[in-house]
Amino acid sequence: MDHSGLKSTSPKPDEEFKRRKGAEEMKMQFITFLLTLFLTLVAFGAVYADFSKWFTIPVILLLAIIQVAFQLLYFMHMKHKHHEGPKLFICCGVLVAFLTVLAFMTIIWW
Repeated sequence: MDHSGLKSTSPKPDEEFKRRKGAEEMKMQFITFLLTLFLTLVAFGAVYADFSKWFTIPVILLLAIIQVAFQLLYFMHMKHKHHEGPKLFICCGVLVAFLTVLAFMTIIWW
């Protein structure tokens, strides 16, 4: 009896793993998207509630930092392996931006 013409309809284990991994990744992106929307609403709520600016500004900056981390890790996939080049360029860009702001603040204040 020759079974060489029959093809298996079940997915290979590697394909099944990739499919489950992709579904898990989409779920995390959706949850992160909902969290970023919630954080945006919290920031708008802090401004709308007319709190003191000494409270509102640090809260908005903290929420912005959290959202940047979400963007980098989940939407730009920086948590995955083999993204060392983009990570290096992003870190260098942050360093240059920080030094530029520091230089301009030093020039203005002194």
